[in-house]
Amino acid sequence: MSDTSSKKQVVLLVDDDQFLLNMYSLKFKNSGFDVEAVNSASTALQKLRDGFLPSMILCDLVMPTMDGLTFIKQLKEERLARGSAIVVLSNQSQSSDLDQAKALSVDGYIVKASTIPSEVVEEVKTILAKKK
Repeated sequence: MSDTSSKKQVVLLVDDDQFLLNMYSLKFKNSGFDVEAVNSASTALQKLRDGFLPSMILCDLVMPTMDGLTFIKQLKEERLARGSAIVVLSNQSQSSDLDQAKALSVDGYIVKASTIPSEVVEEVKTILAKKK
């Protein structure tokens, strides 16, 4: 039996903002995570369909082509990334967005504008610890 506690946690970042992808990738890598960063929901879906299984999926809501809520719905419908924690990382702080995300049973909702990157990493660690 292999020891899973020594295995690195893998975070899939989905955001159309390359600057943010780079910044969060660096923050997570510096905190001991493996990071896969993609700039569209359709790219993320393809990776997951191909068998990629991250510990955590962090996704933005506002993206071209496919928004974050549609992406999460698709994940659930296709039963992809089962066991992965799903967290919305967005500037959308309206309660309607929050309600829709909660209806999709996301594990967390972080508002970018009011959270510094190191706090995002800490929040992710907390959510992952609860999910074990």
